[in-house]
Amino acid sequence: QHDEAWLIFIDMVNNQIPTFEEKAEALHYFPMFRTWFGLLGLCKLPWNDIAPANNSETDEPAKIPEHVQNYLDLYYGITGTRMTPEEMVDQSERTYNFQRIFNIRMGKGLRINDKTPYRTMGPVTPEEYESRAERYDKQLKETVGYDPKGKTVEEKIAAMRAYREDQYEKLTDAVYKRRGWTENGVPTPEKLKSIGMDFPELLDVVEKHI
Repeated sequence: QHDEAWLIFIDMVNNQIPTFEEKAEALHYFPMFRTWFGLLGLCKLPWNDIAPANNSETDEPAKIPEHVQNYLDLYYGITGTRMTPEEMVDQSERTYNFQRIFNIRMGKGLRINDKTPYRTMGPVTPEEYESRAERYDKQLKETVGYDPKGKTVEEKIAAMRAYREDQYEKLTDAVYKRRGWTENGVPTPEKLKSIGMDFPELLDVVEKHI
């Protein structure tokens, strides 16, 4: 999702993050990176989408380290303060966790609020399934492990949706764990302490949901 990360190509095309743990790591780092350059009023322009010629030789090519350094160099040039990528993520985490706690305080920000709309787990209608029946049948066989032969369209839709919803819940578990949140999506006191945000006002909010 463009506001927080741009992982569709990395995940669906390059298959660079196949496990839930790897996806959770990506869904930790990239939103933190994007949050940071949003806070500074920078867009994606220093990133520029043109990978350096030697990018494949770096330790983490998906992160394009040279482009990350572009942002840090701009920060240094403007403020005179040098910052590491790890410090950049820490700054964003403070903002991200504060936003989460603010939402919780306002009656949102829990696991139930992270559910995606019904439509996103499609196919939703028989017509939609039948318009790509060959593709969906193949996914049921190869990905879900469900034999669609002889099944009604409604049965096949139910099997596909059940699989996708289960995958989403497992991904949510992995992401929350990586972010230092409870299974209900609440930042833990330990997490807040680790990023220097264990203030009484914030602890009072999260401790009511732990």
